[in-house]
Amino acid sequence: MLDNNTNLTENTPVDDLDGEFDVEDTSIRSFLTFMSNGLTYGVDNSYVVEIVNDYSLRPLPMVPDYIRGIFNLRGEVIPVIDLRMRLGCYDNVSSDCTLILKNDHTTIGLIVDQVSQVLDINLRKTVPIPVENKQELTNRMISLADGTVILVLNFEALVA
Repeated sequence: MLDNNTNLTENTPVDDLDGEFDVEDTSIRSFLTFMSNGLTYGVDNSYVVEIVNDYSLRPLPMVPDYIRGIFNLRGEVIPVIDLRMRLGCYDNVSSDCTLILKNDHTTIGLIVDQVSQVLDINLRKTVPIPVENKQELTNRMISLADGTVILVLNFEALVA
C-alpha cells in the first residue's frame, strides 16, 4: 500500500499477454490500480493527482448516499465519493484511503479500500465486460499473466 499523501511518479511495466511490450506504442497507458469491495480496478493515471489519507470530511445534506461529503485540499473544496456505495455495496467498511482524481474541469475524491500499484497496460489487450447489463462505471477489463483481473474505471462516467 502507498503512504499518506503520496504523489505518483514510478510505473511498473506489465507485459501484454503475448509477451511483447512496446513503450512507443500509444495504446499503452499508465493505470493506478486499487481494490474496492474485493475487486481490482484501474484508473488512467492521467486523472490521478494524489492519494490522501488524512483529512476532515464534512457531510452534505440532500445528496446521494455515495457522496460522503466534502473536504478542503489546499484551498480547493473537493466532493468525496465512496466507490463501494456508488457501485451499490452498502456494507459498512471503513477506509481512509482516498484518491484525488481530476479531469479538465472536475476534481473529486474517491474512497477506495486499498491502493495497489501503477501499471502500464496495453489498451488493445483489454476486452469488454462480458455481461449484458454492463456497469456504467466500468466498461473494459484485462486479465494479467498472474490471473488478476483489472476492471477499467470510466472516470468520465463517474463524474457525469
